[in-house]
Amino acid sequence: MKKLPFNVNLDTIKILKELNLANNSIGELKGVMNLLPNPNIIFSLLAIGESKDSSAIENIITTYEDIYKEMITKKPISKAAKEVNNYKLAMEVGFNELKEKGFISTNTIIRVQEIIEPNKGGIRRLPGTVIKNMDTNEIVHTPPQSERDIRELLKNLEEYLNNETEYDPLVQLALIHFQFESIHPFYDGNGRTGRILNILYLVLKEKINQPILYLSKYIIENKSEYYDLLKSCNQDITNIEKFVSYILMGVHETSKYTVSMVLRINDLINLTKEAMKDRLSEIYSDEIVLHIFSYLYTKNELFRESLSISRPTATKYLKELEREGFLVSERVGKEVVYKNIQLLNIFK
Repeated sequence: MKKLPFNVNLDTIKILKELNLANNSIGELKGVMNLLPNPNIIFSLLAIGESKDSSAIENIITTYEDIYKEMITKKPISKAAKEVNNYKLAMEVGFNELKEKGFISTNTIIRVQEIIEPNKGGIRRLPGTVIKNMDTNEIVHTPPQSERDIRELLKNLEEYLNNETEYDPLVQLALIHFQFESIHPFYDGNGRTGRILNILYLVLKEKINQPILYLSKYIIENKSEYYDLLKSCNQDITNIEKFVSYILMGVHETSKYTVSMVLRINDLINLTKEAMKDRLSEIYSDEIVLHIFSYLYTKNELFRESLSISRPTATKYLKELEREGFLVSERVGKEVVYKNIQLLNIFK
C-alpha cells in the first residue's frame, strides 16, 4: 500500500473549479455560524445529526427520539441509541484533544475509536480484515494485515495531516480520508472514526472553527459511488482525482445544506421568542428559549439546573410551555420528558 504523498497531479482545471466551489460554500457556512447569538446551540444539534447519520452508514439505525431520550434520562433505550451517543462523545473527546494539543496524533485517533467501539478497541493485530460494501457485501479492498505495516502507515498519515501543505486542505482532506479508510487500522469503527478525523482535520486547518461540517449525510446518499471509488483508487492510485472530486462535491453540498438548516433553526428561535413574549410574557426569558433549543428533549431536572430555579417553578414553567404548544410531554419509564416538536420536525 502506497504512503502519502501520492505521486499524482491534482492541479487540474476540474479539481480547481470544484475546489473553488467547495471553499466558497464552507466559507459561507463559517460566516453564518459567526452571525448566531449562541452558536453552541447549533453545535450540539448538528453533532447529534452527524452521530445518527454516520452510524446509519454502518447500518446502526435509530431515531432522534431514542437518542435524546437516552441522553436525557441516562437510561438504556436501545443498543443503536447508545452507539450513536458514544459517537458524539468520541467526537467531543477528539475535538477537545485537538484544541488542547494543536495537532492530531495517532493516539487521539485510537482514543476516538475506543470510545466508538469500547469492546473492540485498539489497532488490529490479527489478519483477516477486509472492507465490504455494506449494501452488497462485496469486498472492495483488502487493507494491510500486519500490525507493523498498519502502525507505519498511521505514522506516515499523522505526519502528512499535521505538516503537509501540498494542496489546499480540502483536497488533502480527501487524500487523508481515502488513506485512513484504506489502512482500516481497527477491527471495527473505522468508518465512524474516519469521519470524525475529517471533522478534526477541517478544524485543524481552520476551515471551520467548531465541528459543524459533517459529510455522513452526503456519503449515505451516494454510498455506492463511495465504495466504487474506494475500490478503483486502491486498484490504481491515479484514479484518486475522482475520489477528491467526490469529497469536494460533498463539502460543497453539505455546506449548503448545513447553512440552510442553521438559518431555519435561527428563524425558528426568533419566532419562538416573539410568540413566547406575546403568550407567556410573565415567565419569558431568553434563557428559557435557548434551553429548549439546546436539546430536542429536556426534563424537569435539566430545566431547573440550566435556569437555576426551584423544582416547583420548573414544573410550573414546563406545564405552561406545554399548554401553549412550545413543548410536548412524553413519559419514558418513570420520568416525564418534554420535546421541542418544531425543532424535531426540522431534523426529520
